Amino acid sequence: MKIPQQAINFCIILPIIATSLLLSGCASSSKEKKPSKKYSTLRLYGAVQPDHTGRHQSVQIYRRTPIMMSVAAEPFLDEGYIVEATVVEAVGGFMLRIQYDRHGTGVLEIATHRMRNQHIAIHSSFPETRWLAAPIIDGPISNGLLVFTPDATREEADRIAKGLTALAKKLRKD
Repeated sequence: MKIPQQAINFCIILPIIATSLLLSGCASSSKEKKPSKKYSTLRLYGAVQPDHTGRHQSVQIYRRTPIMMSVAAEPFLDEGYIVEATVVEAVGGFMLRIQYDRHGTGVLEIATHRMRNQHIAIHSSFPETRWLAAPIIDGPISNGLLVFTPDATREEADRIAKGLTALAKKLRKD
């Protein structure tokens, strides 16, 4: 049985081309997934009672005097709706001040109305990943302004605020 020379070349060349395409695709996708150091995230989670559904996670909040809390598996609000973040002076320290857009304000108002007298857990990546706070909500936040004392140094708080504001500007531009 004779095999034509063109069939042998095709059987050798095709796997080489396929492998090189796969490898070049993997290299580009890993660059895209690398987190940016100039942006920050900020996500709000509601406190929940643990149950058998698996729609919650147990988290440790605060480093000096940690508390364990069960929170929803998914955030109810994320950084995509932030207009601006700043660090403001407070008695004895500083606070993070987060201003949400119209949609974020509506979500925050509904969620905080529903979660009155409960904790919300605040998580951030800046690029360090940490649970920053778990304030108790004493009433609806209807102005879209979330102000809290983070479990962070002043430098970390500045980095979080700058990263959130930079992301907000990028998202508005896009």
